[in-house]
Amino acid sequence: MLAPVAHIFPLTTIRRERLLPLPGRITVREGQKVNPMDVVAEARFGENHVLIDVGRTLEITPAEAQKLIQIKAGDVVSKGELIARKKGFMSQTISAPDSGRVLLVGNGQVLMEVGDSLFELRATIPGTVTQQIDDRGVEITFNGALIQGVWGNGEMNVGLMLPMLTTAEGSLAVQQLDVSLRGSVLLAGYCDDPAALRTAIELPVRGIILGSMSSALVPLALQAQCPIILIDGFNKRPLNPTAFKLLTTNAKRDVTINAVPWDRQTGTRPEIFIPLPVTQAPPSPRDVEAFAPDQAVRLIRDPHCSEVGTLVSLRPGLTPMPSGLRVAAAEVRLDSGEQIVVPLANLEVLE
Repeated sequence: MLAPVAHIFPLTTIRRERLLPLPGRITVREGQKVNPMDVVAEARFGENHVLIDVGRTLEITPAEAQKLIQIKAGDVVSKGELIARKKGFMSQTISAPDSGRVLLVGNGQVLMEVGDSLFELRATIPGTVTQQIDDRGVEITFNGALIQGVWGNGEMNVGLMLPMLTTAEGSLAVQQLDVSLRGSVLLAGYCDDPAALRTAIELPVRGIILGSMSSALVPLALQAQCPIILIDGFNKRPLNPTAFKLLTTNAKRDVTINAVPWDRQTGTRPEIFIPLPVTQAPPSPRDVEAFAPDQAVRLIRDPHCSEVGTLVSLRPGLTPMPSGLRVAAAEVRLDSGEQIVVPLANLEVLE
């Protein structure tokens, strides 16, 4: 059975597509180095939508109105430009109420988007533009360390990473925080103190990396304007050894936190990027691989959600579970020392 993979790599090559929600203009060239906050593409779009019902306005049927419409979807029109004309003794016309773009024309009606707003697409990762994707975006290639988490508050930023812990069990405390940390990215193990989290946010810091956090702090974390990422999830547990070693080894380096929420449908996960010099591009990570003994794994569902351990063995055939289902399962030894039987569907590989 193939397993989803959460990447914790000391050195890797990754490629990410950054795409506009609608056609626009690419603002960078292939081969250009970009920082996470750089704008790589932009698109203009209307702030409002206007429906022009030609049939009702001219008091005719939709079929008759359709024949009078003189624009088509995709046209850019100016305020006052002709939309439809009814000829005759008493000629009647309908003009565009504002400048904008025609989205749809049909059934005697015209849908326009009007106003003018600019959407700027940022790189979100440090790297090199390796491909322009028509008028929709770019591909960016990154070399360095990659750590993927399980929860993020949707923010993104870059800063110098400073450790607030000496062991994987360390917690974020108010006493650790002072103005010297302003503008940095804090690395800590666990946080269940709203005062500590609020103090860090208000310093302000540029980001917070946690192993785990009390679920009671989620509303506060979602209000923060700096990115907050959880490597291992909720409830008190130490930062997993692989991530702890990699992050503390790279302390006082610039890191990028893209705390995008985890979307299991698209595979998008909250991530930490640490740019590192390379002489040649390291291999790219695999998104899936086969389960095998001795793999580091993380449980992704209750009752042991977010706990990590080692896959001891794969059980042959199907194993009956307390729920009554028979499923493919494995023996897993948790870091706590407890050995349990887990459905393979409840596991991901830490690579």
